Amino acid sequence: MTEKFRQVFGNGKPVIGMVHFGALPGSPLYDADGGLDRLTENTAADLDALQAAGFDAVMFGNENDRPYEFDVDRASLATMAAIIGALKDRITVPFGVNVLWDATSTVALAAATGARFVREILTGTYVSDMGPWTPDAGKAYRYRDRLGRSDLAMLFNISAEFADSLDRRPLPDRARSAVFSSIPDAVLVSGNHPRQRRADYHMR
Repeated sequence: MTEKFRQVFGNGKPVIGMVHFGALPGSPLYDADGGLDRLTENTAADLDALQAAGFDAVMFGNENDRPYEFDVDRASLATMAAIIGALKDRITVPFGVNVLWDATSTVALAAATGARFVREILTGTYVSDMGPWTPDAGKAYRYRDRLGRSDLAMLFNISAEFADSLDRRPLPDRARSAVFSSIPDAVLVSGNHPRQRRADYHMR
């Protein structure tokens, strides 16, 4: 694990709880009747429950913004930032963000909210439910630094959900390559679908 990772999580392997926003404005499942008040209330309830359960950290994500986009709607991103800002005084553990599947927006949200880490797909080429997908780690890192967040820990998921990698190298080889070429602070592995997620965190 990197020194930046240790600064956020200490020396152990953290258990990170997901705070899932309800569908956000601009997405098809958005609850316009409940509006921002209900979104904020439900997000606060998730946050309080995870912290009370003793999770080492939490991560805010837009899991309910189906179908997902590679270029996330600005209204959704702004809403995530507003809700995290409204709940900031309740957050007692390190927190991160993940804007599916838009690495630049993820970095922007982290910079706007003071998140200490991000999780994102940043390397590889995939065929996915959303179409062909080629993330750009170089762009995300340079954007992070332009926003003055070189301290932000970057957690790479190298086995994307809802997608299949076109890189047929064994997963360990892809992990080593990502570590060499893209300097992640941690490499994460998951299944192809959320129901197959694994909690394996492979640190360098």
